[in-house]
Amino acid sequence: MLAVAAVSLGISACGSAASSPATSTEATAFVLPRLNGSGEVRLADLRGHPVVVNFFASWCTACRGELPILADVSRRLRGRVTFAGVNAYESGDGMAMARSFGIDWWPLARDVDGAQDSGLHDNLFAGKAMPITAFYDATGRLLYVNPGALTADALRAALEQYAGVAVQADTTL
Repeated sequence: MLAVAAVSLGISACGSAASSPATSTEATAFVLPRLNGSGEVRLADLRGHPVVVNFFASWCTACRGELPILADVSRRLRGRVTFAGVNAYESGDGMAMARSFGIDWWPLARDVDGAQDSGLHDNLFAGKAMPITAFYDATGRLLYVNPGALTADALRAALEQYAGVAVQADTTL
């Protein structure tokens, strides 16, 4: 009887391990499915430069206000700071939004788990604010999470403080 229970427990443990998701929504070690195809976006693969992770959704008006700022600054800092996007709480077409703002060259991921495909978002920020932006150092250590939309001045200040990168003010932003 004890042997049957042990075998049953072993099968159960194997079954649950096999069915566990291949993704992680841990804020310090996330692994999420790509938004624009197969594969994954891993925080570990982004290390080497400071990393800025922006959470957006196609329905989010505040996201539409800050994405042009993020797109501009990310182009100017390409090779010095890595920008990535995570589509969370989505009810429309996040990839179309990324294309329309010219951020489709960033590593783009789809959030999973959580209340509404918002697992990583939920682990970084307990509220339902959108957008949020997370700042990581070059080793992948989470430094700061900004709730709400970033202005150009706030983004420049955060990049200087958390990434050690100065960004010249652009009067067109």
